[in-house]
Amino acid sequence: MSTRTLIRGGLVVTAAEELHADVLIEDGRIAALAARGTEAAAAWTADRVIDASDKYVVPGGVDAHTHMEFPFGGTFSSDDFETGTRAAAWGGTTTIVDFAVQSPGHSLREGLDAYYAKADGKCAIDYAFHMIVSDVNDRTLKEMDLLVEEGITSFKLFMAYPGVFYSDDGQILRAMQRSSVNGGLIMMHAENGIAIDVLVEQALKRGETDPRYHGEVRKALLEAEATHRAIRLAQVAGAPLYVVHVSAEEAVAELITARDKGLPVFGETCPQYLFLSTDNLAEPDFEGAKYVCSTPLRPREHQAALWRGLRTNDLQVVSTDHCPFCFTGQKELGRGDFSKIPNGLPGVENRMDLLHQAVVDGHISRRRWIEIACATPARMFGLYPKKGTLAPGADADVVIYDPAATQVLSAETHHMNVDYSAYEGKQVTGRVETVLSRGEPVVDRREFTGRAGHGVYTPRATCQYLD
Repeated sequence: MSTRTLIRGGLVVTAAEELHADVLIEDGRIAALAARGTEAAAAWTADRVIDASDKYVVPGGVDAHTHMEFPFGGTFSSDDFETGTRAAAWGGTTTIVDFAVQSPGHSLREGLDAYYAKADGKCAIDYAFHMIVSDVNDRTLKEMDLLVEEGITSFKLFMAYPGVFYSDDGQILRAMQRSSVNGGLIMMHAENGIAIDVLVEQALKRGETDPRYHGEVRKALLEAEATHRAIRLAQVAGAPLYVVHVSAEEAVAELITARDKGLPVFGETCPQYLFLSTDNLAEPDFEGAKYVCSTPLRPREHQAALWRGLRTNDLQVVSTDHCPFCFTGQKELGRGDFSKIPNGLPGVENRMDLLHQAVVDGHISRRRWIEIACATPARMFGLYPKKGTLAPGADADVVIYDPAATQVLSAETHHMNVDYSAYEGKQVTGRVETVLSRGEPVVDRREFTGRAGHGVYTPRATCQYLD
């Protein structure tokens, strides 16, 4: 039986336009949009009418970088697919792209199947996967082709973490050459892990064990060097490149140089680099451990370059790299040795609100907010226009957003399964009111009405910037 939902009276904001319009939803998809007051809109009837007066009507967020139940440093990130996707929904995100992990010595297929099993029946919102390739060899290169056909169209490699996920330049080049043929997109964690390990060892020998030294040894120049090297390897391979969690001004400069030459190089940053800094890493009594992530937080002066990159489209996407570890019992593993602190921050619930605050603060426009949080990640990873926009035929992933409401971000009120907030006490303007996932309310006027298992696995096309 056909079900129809009508959203009336809101300001529809997409990456392309802003329009006072009503939105008609039928059978989980956007059926039509019509400017307010037109005959077409006035004639619509529906089983359910949502009043969006004085609110924004925006596409559900697409967070293209999350790590649910992720193994790191002898433990696992504290959100699983059920708690993490529920928190994402609360924050106005309706699709995540998480990372399946290949263990060294095992096939990509084994790693992917393990993540299919982790997520199956658990997710409150739709989900897809990238593939972490930690063992590049002839077998895994062939598997990459098969995964692209299956809708796993992006592969993450690490220049960091020797002995864990690290790939050397030869392995990286071979994977890039493969992706240049099969249409996959290489995602790069760009830090010189070999050099960083030397600096870590030297710091610990000097007795520099506090969390703030995590930021000091993972130098901005080593992020920039690795970014430059990744760009050059991609150029040799004739492959596109997506650099994840860009945090340093010097790394942004490398991306700008490449893009000015017309190379297919893309960059992502995260809210923590836009709103937090090394001041947080230096908080006393080991509190700085809460802010240990890689790439690390940078001095505040780097933020201007990141905001500028987002405005000029030299950075295209803001994802969260959501990889939470509880302060008690997990971050504490690194007391007395910062190198043992699990790397990662919570944030999947906060991204849309923090980026709206950036609109309020004048860093970006409303349409750019939707572009970097919804439309571009959907295009970058082959989900558009099914996801990331409000247009006839698109999935009815819709957020009713109150731009005037204020809230204080806090672990007391968030829904992520972690015992602290990286943004504790920060007041922001704007708040999610109602969230629809494929037309079904998962948050209804600030009440969670979703369920585990509503979210479905979503295969992806190849990067839509390369067509």
